[in-house]
Amino acid sequence: METSNRKYPLERIRNIGIIAHIDAGKTTTTESVLYYTGKIHRIGEVHTGDTQMDWMPQERERGITITSAATTCFWKDHRINIIDTPGHVDFTAEVERSLRVLDGAVVVFDGKMGVEPQSETVWRQADKYHVPRICFINKINQIGGDFYKSLGSIHERLGKNATPIHLPIGFEKDVNGLIDLIKMKAYTYTDFHQDHLVEGEIPKEYMEKVKIYRTLLMERVVEYDDSLMEKFLNGQDLSEDELSLAVRKATLSGKFFPVTGGDGRGVPVTAILDAVVSFLPSPLDRSHYEATDTSGKSMELLTPNKEKKTSALAFKIQTDPFIGRLTFVRVYTGSLKNGTYVLNSTKGAKERLSRLVLMHANQREEINELSAGEIGAAVGLKDTATGDTLCDESTPLILENIKFPDPVISLVIEPKTKADRDKLGEVLKKLVEEDPTFKLGSNPETGQTLISGMGELHLEIKVDRLKREFGVEVNTGKPQVAYRETIKSSVEQEGKYIKQSGGHGQYGHVFIKLEPKGRGEGYEFINKIVGGAIPREYFPAVEKGIKEVMESGVVAGYPVVDFSATLFDGSFHEVDSSELAFKMAAHEAFRDGMRKANPVLLEPIMKVEVISTDEFMGDIIGNLSSRRGRIEGTEIRGNAKVISALVPLSEMFGYATDLRGMTQGRASFVMEPSHYEEVPQNVVEQIKTKKG
Repeated sequence: METSNRKYPLERIRNIGIIAHIDAGKTTTTESVLYYTGKIHRIGEVHTGDTQMDWMPQERERGITITSAATTCFWKDHRINIIDTPGHVDFTAEVERSLRVLDGAVVVFDGKMGVEPQSETVWRQADKYHVPRICFINKINQIGGDFYKSLGSIHERLGKNATPIHLPIGFEKDVNGLIDLIKMKAYTYTDFHQDHLVEGEIPKEYMEKVKIYRTLLMERVVEYDDSLMEKFLNGQDLSEDELSLAVRKATLSGKFFPVTGGDGRGVPVTAILDAVVSFLPSPLDRSHYEATDTSGKSMELLTPNKEKKTSALAFKIQTDPFIGRLTFVRVYTGSLKNGTYVLNSTKGAKERLSRLVLMHANQREEINELSAGEIGAAVGLKDTATGDTLCDESTPLILENIKFPDPVISLVIEPKTKADRDKLGEVLKKLVEEDPTFKLGSNPETGQTLISGMGELHLEIKVDRLKREFGVEVNTGKPQVAYRETIKSSVEQEGKYIKQSGGHGQYGHVFIKLEPKGRGEGYEFINKIVGGAIPREYFPAVEKGIKEVMESGVVAGYPVVDFSATLFDGSFHEVDSSELAFKMAAHEAFRDGMRKANPVLLEPIMKVEVISTDEFMGDIIGNLSSRRGRIEGTEIRGNAKVISALVPLSEMFGYATDLRGMTQGRASFVMEPSHYEEVPQNVVEQIKTKKG
């Protein structure tokens, strides 16, 4: 088996992710890839709990991927770094951070279901980071599996530019190979666990369909190469090499998506591997990465090159039970070397790389150096968090960070014993470091510890890990909705904090303007003090005062979001002014101003899709409406009907049980956070009463 230490030229490296909706067969496809590249000796099965990439006990029990696992394998003299990402919406941060550092992706679709809700989410995330991708329609050899129907749903929901490079031979259980539209050859198998696909001639009965789809493929890809466009328009056929080059150029543009299909449990994945090395980008193809200097001003375009000064992005923190804190990094320029120091330019701190490792799921391989274009993990970085830039001290720069969604659900947790209490804080800190969508807080009224995340499963897994990995037992309360508050009007407000007693008094005096911002735009502090009305050293104290009050707003005591606060005037006293006085003045100005600025309560709205048969449609729609749901539409997907709705999260607790009862256990649903929306006034009163 090939060792990972061999150095590959950049053009022969592929950093790819495998992304999909839950249950599309993503982990199984990755297992097959590892088997056919000689990385493992048998293919693990999700349902028997022996997969390499789903290595956490919680993943093996539930048959789902929770954490993105990284591995390295080799195919046709190329090195492929793969990240297998979760498909469940609660773990969307794992997909987000992986796509930020990857060059390409394979999107896996369930051939029985076509495009599902999380397929759309991961597709949008890949669009956001301009990640070129290949589509793999999986499970087409199973009952209900249909390559062409699934292709139609990709065209309808994701884009017309997804075009087959392979067509399946056979239908459902009779699928036994594929036709390569570029090479114009058939590749078949008699057992999908055999060593390789067998090359042969295209069966005559497929020639008509092949001609149609090959012409369509040429039409789509010649747009990306002028000389081939001319040749095609003049009625000339393209050679295999010309068409292959055109498909590569089109795929690298990020606007064209080659499609293949098969069974991810066996030899058809070799066709995916061929497509990965032929069409997905090397680090050189994604050659320009934006960077700013540490003040956030000048833009610099980086090109991957080992000889340049070092720049790398930390994209994941993981606590390893054997070696402690692991920081996953993607190196963009230069290299990271064992035992050397680097600058964390995001934090302005020097860090020592005590060891470097390549990861294969939860196993490690020690290496001396990580070069431009490579992905690995570092041991010894104490202050580095997800999204931080590591670089050479002589040329500090900052790479584009990773933005994560805010949590929508909270849970009160209490340690069971004094020993648990002593360990809990430290362990929770580790879990927060690992997961940017997992937040820690406390209930201001009761002082209880609150954990917040993306969904009930997300928090359930964290509580399970507390017990299993760290030996901390906790009791949990009922899930709570992460409400938010905001303002709808602009207001100017004065705040004064003046205390006179013996000796020094306190004097702080500010004028702030509060203005609403668009949903999801966050908070911004703007300083417009001119002429020294307030000395510069008190500006941070004013912002600190505002931030402290933001934690619990005036409607029902929830955090305040989506507004700007502008400090535009004030006064100070030479002797009595202090940071504390200005912080307290800002407290008062913000709280009074918010009360006048038409404050409202916001709630998370979930995008819900219910999959059912026709007979239960009326009951399901009626039930969703009774939960303040807005029905967005219904559609037929395979043999099932799908209802799409937007429903407040607060109304979705217990829905799984209700749906089971309503449909004799024959319906299922998925939901993901959509947006925040204003809570109706009658519901606000109920929330206040409950909280009180």
